[in-house]
Amino acid sequence: MMLGAAPLLAISVNAVLAIAATTARGSQASCAHFSPRDIPGVSLTAATYFPANARVDITNIFSSINASDLPAFCRVELVVVTNATAGSFANTEVWLPDDWNGRIVTIGNGGFGGGVTVSDLGGIAVPQGFAGVSTNTGHNSTAVDGSWAGPHNDNAIVDWGWRAVHLSVLAGKAITEQYYRQAIHRSYYIGCSTGGRQGLKEIQMFPESFDGIVIGSPANWMTHLQPWSIHMNLNVLPPTSSHFMTQNMWVNVIGPEVMRQCDTLDGLKDGIINDPRACSFRPETLTCRPGQNTSTCLTADQISALHRIYADYYEADQTYIFGGYYPGGEDAFPEGLVGSPPFALPADWFRFFLLNDTQWTMEDYNATDIVLGDEINPGQSNAIDPNLTAFAAAPHNGKVLHYVGWADQLISPGNSLHYYETVHEFTLGNSTLDIDDFYRLFLVPGMNHWCVLPAHPWRGGNAANAFGGVSQPRPLSLDPQHNVLAAMVRWVEDGIAPSTITGVKYHGDNPASGVAFTRPLCKYPSTVRFKGGNPDSADSFDCA
Repeated sequence: MMLGAAPLLAISVNAVLAIAATTARGSQASCAHFSPRDIPGVSLTAATYFPANARVDITNIFSSINASDLPAFCRVELVVVTNATAGSFANTEVWLPDDWNGRIVTIGNGGFGGGVTVSDLGGIAVPQGFAGVSTNTGHNSTAVDGSWAGPHNDNAIVDWGWRAVHLSVLAGKAITEQYYRQAIHRSYYIGCSTGGRQGLKEIQMFPESFDGIVIGSPANWMTHLQPWSIHMNLNVLPPTSSHFMTQNMWVNVIGPEVMRQCDTLDGLKDGIINDPRACSFRPETLTCRPGQNTSTCLTADQISALHRIYADYYEADQTYIFGGYYPGGEDAFPEGLVGSPPFALPADWFRFFLLNDTQWTMEDYNATDIVLGDEINPGQSNAIDPNLTAFAAAPHNGKVLHYVGWADQLISPGNSLHYYETVHEFTLGNSTLDIDDFYRLFLVPGMNHWCVLPAHPWRGGNAANAFGGVSQPRPLSLDPQHNVLAAMVRWVEDGIAPSTITGVKYHGDNPASGVAFTRPLCKYPSTVRFKGGNPDSADSFDCA
């Protein structure tokens, strides 16, 4: 059995579905008797069959699912050897629905998370008929715990950086084809944050792994993202400093003033800034007057800190490091700290991935750490190569569908803009390709870092934040207009590229509570504009 990329077949979505419906089925018997053959470095640990609507209650340190509305599927658990000499391995799972659609989708992780993303294998892959693959990236941990990387555990860092995902993709394809006794028609990927980084890394190193990837707010520039996180925290910390701002100040003082100045710039007062680049927020309007209660206004030091927070981060020699925050997500800063979780994740990056110094503290940070990070690139984890021509050009014709929230508080949306523009520049200067034919970026007004992190009351933002991405509420529909994975399938297989995607905001982010409003997500560089009508309907907006 070949472990390489699946063959590229010129076949429409409907044709694939028709073939899958007639020839590709699993069953309880096939699951019970399944035994992988001749896949080097891959061994089976369990194959468990779940009938339709059975209780699926699975929990690991990173992800969990408790559902009873899934179609029938076979859960295959594997051990994938990542470095035989070092004795390292990854735990990987392949979920195989009885009613297979002929496609496979790999699901990404988040943060430093070491656990199979069972929530999205059950929430995205199986319900839509995909064979689903996910891995613990070679270790077990929560999203914000990087201590497993030290001391000097370079092999584990490489597994996390790219190797465990790649080898799991190969193993997942081989398992799927053996199980159904049929070739995979198309291979896809979906992930956000670290999951976005993983997808970009795979197509940069192995351009034939996927036909299309859906990525959200990718953490693809790790050697700059982590210093930026520290830089942002130093703008406001410690809590005893004159520039610290409490959560109350962010939510009840700064946030309302941002909205007062900028909410109606897009033609509608709705608590959402559609394009924060048009918002020239002036924090000076909140300057404390003599005798005013300082919990309702800003000091000069706090105003200076805000200017740094909303600005791109450059070092003293004017080297660009990372984007800044954009106005409109001020209620996403719990406990008054920027970049929540405020310190655990970037601190572990410096302590265990880069410096191997468990005594390192935020106060030790300086610009030389950025230079060192770029030199070492721990685990080869950066995924910033702008050259996607091997992935995008014929005969492969791969596609990238990228989204990010304008109010992302964990990874500046400027990072997504920066990477897209570097790819755009490289493509123009080195090929005859049109970036619009293979890479489309969608900005989501008002959306926070809606990815694979633990739930928080602010998570998601005041935004149409459900459109089929990972760890989102279910989309309004599974059709390509409302579901990013279906939009990718249609783009790859029928040549119809998405120009807009319709997101939905549920009351309380709970589909059972009903729809609050819908909004179009516009293809960059266009932005959402209110044209009149019912402000709760996506039909009342267009892209300009």
